Parts: sequence; C-alpha cells; structure tokens
Amino acid sequence: MAAARPTGSASGALCWQLLLTLAILTFACDACKTVTLHVPSKLDAVKYIGRVNLKECFKSANLIHSSDPDFQILEDGSVYTTNAILLSSAKRSFTILLSNTETQEEKKILVLLEQQTKVLRKRRSQEKVLIRAKRRWAPIPCSVSENSLGPFPLFLQQIQSDTAQNYTIYYSISGPGVDKEPLNLFYVERDTGNLFCTRPVDREMYPSFELVAFATTKDGYTPEYPLTLLIRIEDENDNFPIFTETTYIFNVTENCRVGTTVGQVCATDKDEPDTLHTRLMYSIIEQLPASPTLFFMQPATGVITTTSSRLDREVTDKYQLKIKVQDMDGQYFGLQTTATCIINIGDVNDNLPTFNRLSYEVSVEENRVDVEILRVAVTDKDLINTANWRANYTILKGNENGNFKIVTDPKTNEGVLCVVKPLNYEEKQEMTLQISVVNEAPNFASSRSTGSMATVTVRVKNQDEGPECRPAVQIVRIKENVPVSTKDIGYKAHDPETNSSSGIRYEKLSDPEGWVSVDENSGSITILRSLDREAKTIRNGIYNITILASDEGKRTCTGTLGIILEDVNDNGPFIPERTVIMCKTVMSSAEIVAVDPDEPTHGPPFDFSLEGVSDSEVLRMWRLTKMNDTAARLSYLNDPQFGRYTVPVRVADRLGQSLVTQLDVMLCDCVTRSDCKIPSPLRTAKGLMLGKWAVLAILLGIALLFCVLFTLVCGATGAAKKPKVFPDDLAQQNLIVSNTEAPGDDKVYSTNGFTTHTAGGFTQGICSTPGSGVKNGGQETIEMVKGGQTIESCQEAGHHHTLGSCKGGGQHTLDSCRGGQVEADNCRYAYSDWNPLEDTI
Repeated sequence: MAAARPTGSASGALCWQLLLTLAILTFACDACKTVTLHVPSKLDAVKYIGRVNLKECFKSANLIHSSDPDFQILEDGSVYTTNAILLSSAKRSFTILLSNTETQEEKKILVLLEQQTKVLRKRRSQEKVLIRAKRRWAPIPCSVSENSLGPFPLFLQQIQSDTAQNYTIYYSISGPGVDKEPLNLFYVERDTGNLFCTRPVDREMYPSFELVAFATTKDGYTPEYPLTLLIRIEDENDNFPIFTETTYIFNVTENCRVGTTVGQVCATDKDEPDTLHTRLMYSIIEQLPASPTLFFMQPATGVITTTSSRLDREVTDKYQLKIKVQDMDGQYFGLQTTATCIINIGDVNDNLPTFNRLSYEVSVEENRVDVEILRVAVTDKDLINTANWRANYTILKGNENGNFKIVTDPKTNEGVLCVVKPLNYEEKQEMTLQISVVNEAPNFASSRSTGSMATVTVRVKNQDEGPECRPAVQIVRIKENVPVSTKDIGYKAHDPETNSSSGIRYEKLSDPEGWVSVDENSGSITILRSLDREAKTIRNGIYNITILASDEGKRTCTGTLGIILEDVNDNGPFIPERTVIMCKTVMSSAEIVAVDPDEPTHGPPFDFSLEGVSDSEVLRMWRLTKMNDTAARLSYLNDPQFGRYTVPVRVADRLGQSLVTQLDVMLCDCVTRSDCKIPSPLRTAKGLMLGKWAVLAILLGIALLFCVLFTLVCGATGAAKKPKVFPDDLAQQNLIVSNTEAPGDDKVYSTNGFTTHTAGGFTQGICSTPGSGVKNGGQETIEMVKGGQTIESCQEAGHHHTLGSCKGGGQHTLDSCRGGQVEADNCRYAYSDWNPLEDTI
C-alpha cells in the first residue's frame, strides 16, 4: 500500500500535465503569435507605427477591432495612432481582435510596443575603430506651419555631413521652392547647412515640398550622395466650408410618414482632409413658418428628414429652411457657412369633392334631346387642374331608361346634366336623380370612398306632339296569290294626346313591288297585284312597306308594315342542276336533287318520274330510282352510245304539284367529270344525234331547195306563156356555151314544160337537187323530191325516156314545193308524145 501512493501521485501529475497541454493548445487555436513593434517614446496623432500580418492569423476575418482606443487597425494590417501618445514605460501592449460574424469565430493578436534603442554592432577584432559615433547626413522630415507669421527667414533645421570633419563642405539645395515654382521660398546657408523659409506658404497650393540637398568640397568633389529633404506644410483652418449650392429645392408629399427623407445637402472644405479642419457638422438654424417644427437634419450627413406626419399642403405648401455647416466637428470656434433650403409640399388626394348644394330642381320639355338642363358645382381643396382635383360625376339612381347623362366641364370642373333620350310627359311627369362625385385619382385615405351625393328633381313639361308610330313595326298576315282588291287592316298610328287614330293621314313611302295601296284615312291596305312569296324582295317570308303618318299640324312619324306572306302551294319542285355528267366507264348512274320554293309543308317528299309514254325511247334508255325525300338516281339502260341526251323528269311534291325539268345528260368516255367533253348539239332521247355541221347542211339544203323551186316556178310560168316547139332537126343541134350565170340562150325547153340544161351528156330537172341526174349506160333518171316523196322517170329499154305518173294515170300535175302553185297542163302527154325527146336527151 505504501508503494501504491507514489504511483497514484505520479498518475495525478501526469493528468495535470495533459490538461495543461490541452489548455495551451486551445489557447493556441484562439490566439495568434505576438507581434512586437519598435516605436519612439513620443508618438504623434495619426502616426503610422507598423504593420501586422492579419491574413496569417485569420484569413476569413471580416471585423477588426483594437482593444486600445489610441490605436487604429486598417484592413491591410497597418497600425496608426489616433491620439498623441507618450510611452511612460519601456513597453505598452494592446490586442487586435479578429472575428467572422458569419461563423462566430474569433482570434486575437497581441501587439507589444517597445521603445527604440540604439543597438551598437559588435566590432570585430580585425575592424578599425571608427572616430564618429553617428551620421548627420540623413535628417528627419521637417514641417512648416501654413500661413506662419515668422519671423522670416524662419529656421527649419540644419543639414550636416560627417565628411565635414575631413573636408571643407559647402551645402546647396534645389527643387520646388528653390529654383522651381514657387521660387526662393527656401534657402540653405552654404557653410553651416542651416535651412530657412523666406515667407508664408499656403498648404492648399503646396501641401509639401521635396528638396534635394548636396554636399560638395571646394574643388567640386561630392563625398556624399544627394540627400532628399521632405518639408511638410502643416494645415491651418483657414478655409470656410462651402455648400455645393446656395439654394436647395426639395419636394415631399403631404401626409408622409415620420422619418421620410426630404433631401441631402453637401458642403466641401479645402483644408487638409481627415482632420478636424474638414470634419463638418450640419444643422438647421431656422424654419419658416416656424411652427410646428417638421424637419430634422442629420449632423454628420446633411440628410433632411421629416419629424411629423402632419404636413398639409392645403395649410402650407412651401417651407424655407436656413441651414448651416461648420468645421472643427461643429465646435463653436469652427468656421461656418449658411445656405437656404426650400421644401415644396406635394399634393395627394386627401380632400374629397363636395357638392355646393345637396338638392337641385330643374324642368325640361318632353321630346327634347341633347340639351343641357343643369350644372352642378363642387368644392375640392386639392391642387387645381390635377387628377386630385378633377371630378367624375355619376348618376346612381333614377336613370334606368338612360334618358340622362352627366359629364364634367374640364374648365370649371362642374357637372353638366344633359338629356340624351326623349322624355315622355304622358308616361312620367317627374323624375328624381341621385348623383355622386369622386376624383379621378383614388382617395388617399380610402380607395372605396363613394364621395359626396346630391339629389336632382327633373320635372317634364307637356308638349303638343305629333302622331306616334308605335310599335314602329306592325305585322299583318296575308296568303300569297290572294285575289286582287283584297283589303286588310294595314298600319295604325295614334295621337299621344288623345290616344286615338282619328285625324291621322297615311301615305305609302316605300312599296318595292307595288303590290298594295294604302288608304289615306284609315291606313288599311288593298292588294293591287298578286302576291308572290318567292319574290326577291321577300326577306324571311316578310314583305316590308314604309308608311308615313301625319296629323293636321303636318307633324309626322314613320313606321313599317310587315306583310307576312303565308305560303300557298303554287310552285312545283324542280331540279336546279340540269346538266348531268356520267362517266360511262366508271359509273352507271347519277344523283339528281330537287328543290321546292314553297314552305316545307308544301314540299318534300318528292315523287320522281320520267316524262314520256310507256313505249317511248326515254323509258327504254333511262330509269329513275328514288333515294330519299328530295333525291333520286338516274341510270341508263341498254348500253347507249356516248353523247348528249335530253331526258325529261317530272317531280311532284307531297300535294301533287309537279313540274317537268329537261335534264341535259352527257354520257362521256372519261374517268372524272371534269374530263367530259362533248360537242354542244344535243341527242334527243330517241337516239338521233345531229351535229352542228349536219344542222348547217340541212339549213343550206333547204335554202338551195327553195332556190331550185323558185327557178322551176319561173320556168314553168314562162313555158305556159310562150310554148316553144322543138325543131325537127333537134338531134343535129349543138349546145351553145354561155358563160353567164343567169339563164342564157342555151336554155332548151322541153315540150312537157321542164327546162333542161345539157352539159356533157348530163341533164338536170328543176325539181331535182343538184347532182341528182345520173347517167348510166345511156339511160337517165330525173327525180323530184317533195316532202319525202320521189317522182322517178320510168326506165325502159333502148334510148326511150318517159315520165311515168306517180298516180298511175296519164295526167301529171306539178305542184310548187311549199310555194306558189304552178300547173303544167302540157305535162299531160301520152308515151308517144315524148318520142321527139329521145334523140335530144
């Protein structure tokens, strides 16, 4: 047990050592190394004494503080004195506190100040002992007070070289203030090195001088390097602070909050910065009007703020402040300057407009429109001709029919009440309006304020009025196609005074179709023409007539009589698309749709049928199949040829009214309908197709037939008047060639009255068409065509030519074709009578 005690004591001592080590480490984490600065025993104010490496201790520090108020630490670690200090002891210390406000971390640097002591360097044994103990060729900077009163020349300091112990030294200086502007301000005694100033200096012009001193021997040898001398001009408070403006003008709105910034003034001082000479203080000397005090000026910044929320533009719209700035931190002996500050109070809409009167009475005649009947005035204390002053008037009650409106006169701000819709005395003799007024800008206190209200009583005066056409549109119902002279009630106007229609005259102003007449006294109408509901002037089944009604005083009104034409089944359904195209290669039928102009009660369902007898070509080629109430399908039968066909289709409505539509059906060899191309001449439903050239040939043939018949008639008439006997030697006669177009001497008249022309063995008859005579083996045939019948010459053997009777007798009568009647009696010959012509023909 005795042996255990020392062991326990040793363990306890070890624990205490560990705790001490931990405490030292903890302190080392919070504290950085100690910094020692060597300074003189006397320190001036704002004196740089050294620099501390703050980053090495705490890089993220954002707050630097000194524990001693006599010292100031800058961000770069520079240490300055804030006051003049005299070190009474050999050492003085203070602590630099470094902290990070975000991480709440802190560190400290201990700074020790020690007085400077001259340390003699140990002389080595082999070094030569120096005679001098110090050098005087590096004097400390000197200063001169600004605007010094002397006496001049004023001694500043002495410069001296150690080489003066071995040589005769002459001193000289150069630089600004010596041989540069300002000239001859400084000089140095050649032999002694005493430096003098010759006159006062203005620091604002020359804050410091940097001279160069030289030490030379008699022979010009320079034993020393040139010495730089710094002469600082100490500032004197000889400059007044000056405001940047003589008069400041600021604006602030009325009723603003306490502490609202009005503006900021600024002044400058030419004295040395960062001294008491330039530390300025601002203040308000006087306020006009003086009471109550509403403004405050921050001394250090010159910012003017409000001290009350009772600024009222309607009471005072402008304030004038006399302000002062003083250096020396505002001490009584500092220099000061004054200026003027004008503060204009801006307007806000803190005053509601109010009516000068709460009730008004006015009268107006009925039927007046766009007339001013009343002006109402309001009072508003806000700034004139601004949105805070301009009034907006509203009619709250009594204008449900929109008879009135109220507007603002921009010049006087009055409310102008006008009548915009005629008033009717017979309906209402008195009306009460409730009007209100607000500003254009919302109210400062509340945007929901309804403003002031007033009551206007409007009395309506009676007026002798003309007739009234009410309702303006009156309706009557008449069936279309009613008999002419049918009468109806027509249009009725009335006198509002008597509420009757007596004494009113009526006149028709507009009747597009001229269907009716209007009775002058009663306004009733009479049908003049048959009414057609399907006319173009009918709109939605109504025919409108304009009526003018007038009284004995020539006062008039105009109304409209709408005649609703009740439909009658007077129109059959028809097919509007009359051209039907069928591409035969791809389709065998086409859809056709019918419409009926009548009302639906007289319309579909429709009945479709082909128009034609039972055995007609139409029924053999086409077939109709009903699809629905208004459409059917047309299809072809028996594979008709390509071409154009006319197909009549009858369509009947539900009451049996029908109409036939001629369809133009085109059968094309195409794929699409747009590819269908067929000549314009039609092919009838029976299958006969006539082209345009065929029609032209028929017309030309008919014209030529008329010409031939005319020639025949003329020839027959001439033969009857002068019978011509053929000579016996007719067979030996020769044909005479004539180049004339008209019948010449080469005409030969046959005994039967036929005029013949012989040309190259070719014979033509008058009734024959050109080219109908044909020569075949010596036999000739003469044909006459009339109405599809042919008279042919009978052919016999040999060269005998006879004209046989078509009627079987021996008598032949030649009637003119479609023209004058010409009889050829000499045509009645027996067969033997034609023998003389044998050789001739």
